[in-house]
Amino acid sequence: MDSPTSPESGVRVAARSSMIDSFRSCGLRGMRIDKEELRRRLVMPKYIRIAIRNSIRFKDPNSVDESQPAADENAEPPEAPMVVFINSRSGGRHGPELKVRLRQLIAEEQVFDLQDVKPHEFVSYGLGCLDKLASLGDQCAKEIREKLRVVVAGGDGTVGWVLGGLGDLNRQHKPVPPVGIIPLGTGNDLSRSFGWGGSFPFAWKSAVKRTLDRASTGQVCRLDSWHVVMSTPMEEGIKLPYSLKTTEDCALDEGLEYEGQLPEKSSCFGGVFYNYFSIGMDAQVAYGFHHLRDEKPYLASGPIANKLIYSGYTCSQGWFFTPCTSDPSLRGLKNILRIHVKKVNCTEWEKVPVPSSVRAIVALNLHNYASGRNPWGNLKPDYLEKRGFVEAHVDDGLLEIFGLKQAWHASFVMVELISAKHIAQAAAVRLEIRGGEWNNAYMQMDGEPWKQPLSKDYSTFVEIKRVPFCSSMIRGE
Repeated sequence: MDSPTSPESGVRVAARSSMIDSFRSCGLRGMRIDKEELRRRLVMPKYIRIAIRNSIRFKDPNSVDESQPAADENAEPPEAPMVVFINSRSGGRHGPELKVRLRQLIAEEQVFDLQDVKPHEFVSYGLGCLDKLASLGDQCAKEIREKLRVVVAGGDGTVGWVLGGLGDLNRQHKPVPPVGIIPLGTGNDLSRSFGWGGSFPFAWKSAVKRTLDRASTGQVCRLDSWHVVMSTPMEEGIKLPYSLKTTEDCALDEGLEYEGQLPEKSSCFGGVFYNYFSIGMDAQVAYGFHHLRDEKPYLASGPIANKLIYSGYTCSQGWFFTPCTSDPSLRGLKNILRIHVKKVNCTEWEKVPVPSSVRAIVALNLHNYASGRNPWGNLKPDYLEKRGFVEAHVDDGLLEIFGLKQAWHASFVMVELISAKHIAQAAAVRLEIRGGEWNNAYMQMDGEPWKQPLSKDYSTFVEIKRVPFCSSMIRGE
């Protein structure tokens, strides 16, 4: 029988060559880029840099009236104005060193440490300052605002954080700067998907110049964003990731029937993801790993150490030997979960059966998952037609929903000997989770896991729909 996965996969080659990309990006190509020429193309005029810095410091975009130096009438906007966000805690020992290097290559006021300046503060006050100057007739500030590009140095969670902050500009109908990436995280799947590599390069000092140069000229493409709304009867004991916030607007689709009872009062949370949302086995392992890393931070000295600890923690959770156990928390998701989906160009919800063997379900937006793996696979045209699927893209308005059975199955999927259990492609997803023997369900969004308490009597609902607008990404290759 033919495999549904074609052996000729551009995505698969890109994922596996991330180490090679790291070597290439740190070679002589980076050294050939003249530092002063790079600065000339990226650095904003000093009066604008100071105005942005003061607006963020005073948390007032209108502070430019009192605090900025007089605008230079002869000031010219740079060819590719750029700001960089860096998570100095990412990348092990490289984070602080990289921040120093970036400030040497461009300008100190254009490099923001996310420990000091949050993305929403830059959007509200920094970009607000540029908009204010432009409204006062400053042509240089106007052109900088229109041509501005952003680079994020961090992992997938950091990139998603910045994308979420910039996403507020879409709702304000303002230009949204495109984003490039310097990978500092463990998985770096967003970075891999857009050609920025899967790991921090070895000869990174020269590679950083190359990255900034590529980010200034790279092609801009689109990335779907997915909005998650969760309604739960359980409020106490939930430690949510920063990507989920409490919300009063719990806009669940009321046209869908449900099995469990609705509580008189429920708590609602909302957030956005760009890579994946998952529930089950993989989220439980991620949750345990994050707690171990928080308790013993000295163990997580860098991406390689993180992956080794993660692998060891996976082996200790019993997922390889669940047939020999009676713990209900290690059984299939079918016991607690119902799934409904809306397919593309459809308005009706369709119930999708949960295979009894599946212990983790992932709704995936990117081609890359779990450090560059491609569990959905590069499917053959005849298989796509048979299942009613289409070729997956990051801006197609669809999520690929697949299942992992147990750790043995997941292991073969991760080394790409087989593809995951294909469940559906969907433009919207509704999950209904109810406890029974389960007291908790483990979930994660873009690598941020949490433990969700469950009720035996009342259902927890998770609804995922595409955000009406796309994020802008810079392609690195």
